[in-house]
Amino acid sequence: MAIVLFDNSSRNSLFPLTYTKAVAALRFGILTIQERWAMKTKEDVFVHTEAYLQVLYPMPILIEHLWIDASVMPDDQLVSEILNLEVGTCLVDDKGLVAGRMVVAFNEFKADISLFEKQIQISATRRLNYCWEMMQWNDLMIREDFKMVTKGRESEPISPTVQVMQTADIFIEEGAKLEFCTLNATTGPIYIGKDAEIMEGTCVRGPFSLGFNSVLKMNSRIYGATSLGPSCMGGGEIKNSVIMGYTNKAHDGYLGDAVIGEWCNMGAGATNSNVKNTAGDVKVWNYASNSYLSVGQKCGLIMGDYSRIAINSSINTGTIVGVSCNVFGAGLLPTIFNNFCWGVTGNKYDLKKAFFAIDNWKKMKHLTITEAETSILESIFAENQQ
Repeated sequence: MAIVLFDNSSRNSLFPLTYTKAVAALRFGILTIQERWAMKTKEDVFVHTEAYLQVLYPMPILIEHLWIDASVMPDDQLVSEILNLEVGTCLVDDKGLVAGRMVVAFNEFKADISLFEKQIQISATRRLNYCWEMMQWNDLMIREDFKMVTKGRESEPISPTVQVMQTADIFIEEGAKLEFCTLNATTGPIYIGKDAEIMEGTCVRGPFSLGFNSVLKMNSRIYGATSLGPSCMGGGEIKNSVIMGYTNKAHDGYLGDAVIGEWCNMGAGATNSNVKNTAGDVKVWNYASNSYLSVGQKCGLIMGDYSRIAINSSINTGTIVGVSCNVFGAGLLPTIFNNFCWGVTGNKYDLKKAFFAIDNWKKMKHLTITEAETSILESIFAENQQ
């Protein structure tokens, strides 16, 4: 048996983040959704997604699979119910298929409840439906992940030069470096990943997660609930934001109530607004519904993979930036930048130049653009030309 997280029909509501990755690969809290299910089930977990993305995810050889909707967040009771399912049986909530066990070839699976002989109705599950929910849920997810990741383990010692509050809720992984900074865990747990670094003068209030090999530069001010994934660089002022991985927000400027994809860069002085001047309801563009949706009182920036924002840019409240955009322009910028945008004039990024720039940014972190990435970006670019 193999556990497989499948993308449901509403994955498009998570654009632009899921243009370039499966739902299961989204990271908020400390872990990706795939990592969270793997830790909860103690099983290998695979991913079933759109054909053009499947190249990123290895496929299981077995044909008996336990299929789980990737947008569903696991809890102990739900995990137990799923692991005990019999072949031909599925769990269903008010939004549809949650999980089911069936014998079917990996590439033939369809999320169709009628294919299961027996359906068991359960109470509503917690499903990720929109990008902005990642920052809205980040406080809760850091707390849940922290308990799971640190259970039964002992933190590395904290240097006496570090000012700490509520040491019991601070966990430092092997190889992490931090001196002459402040960690305040009275407002939530603080997790510092392997080989990460917090430079001098930085102040952190939990909940907070700093991923593997990530860095907070000197005198950074970090408010919870904030997560930086692997190989990120943080600086300036960051509050209630998710930076998924390999992204730089290294300089002064404010980032708040935001969700930022991988391989992005925010230039020095770039700042987003997270509240309207009226303090009214923020509406954000949703690609799936082709309309603006209400988010609540706070939402700053949602940015897809491989996009960059120029120095001193003024990002409007509730801004959506697509994949591989070069964002620049005078004054307060528009709230929508479609995939491969070049500035605010409606011009498109030349695809070969986009690949060249992405490869240059990846080389700064000792990696290069892959054939899989170029193939995926070509598919997205072609679709946007239609």
